[in-house]
Formats: sequence, structure tokens, C-alpha cells
Amino acid sequence: MNGTSFSGTLKKFEGWDSGTLAGEGYFLAITFDDIPESATAVKVGLVPSASGMAMQELDEDKDAVFKIADKKRQQLRVDVIGDGKVTTTMYSLSGLTLE
Repeated sequence: MNGTSFSGTLKKFEGWDSGTLAGEGYFLAITFDDIPESATAVKVGLVPSASGMAMQELDEDKDAVFKIADKKRQQLRVDVIGDGKVTTTMYSLSGLTLE
């Protein structure tokens, strides 16, 4: 990741048998380790979501997996909630190579 852009190569993966990540595709796994101490919650998700999945709140392991359907249209959205406000950051996926 460079600033608010991801780069690198994603390889096709079989996916899972059921759920929102079911079926073959390209998957991006991220550990969110730069969360401010003042954050009371962090929600993450792809915009637009190919599966229609809503933003999800991170749990204590701070890991998330995203199925990339259209790297040019989709962006990763991160909402950090704390101190009475929501700070939203959008990350570009267009620098990813789908192999």
C-alpha cells in the first residue's frame, strides 16, 4: 500500500463453499494495525460491494478479507469511529494486478 492506493498481484483462489466470499475470485486479506487508540469502532467494506454486503465492524483480530470483483470501480472504505465523529478513508484498488 502506498498512501491510499493498493498495489501488488492477486491470484485467483477457489473461494469458500458458502457465504459472501463463496466461489472463485480474487481476494484481498488485510490486517488493520494502524487504528488510533481513540477509536471505539472501525467499519470496513468495498464500495460498491459486488455481493451487496454492508460495511462490517472489525473484531479484535483486526483482520478482513475482501472479494475483488472490479478493481477499477471498487474502493476499500474504512470508517474510524471515535471522539464523537466518523473519519472515512477511501483506498483505490486500481493498482492491483489480477493474475
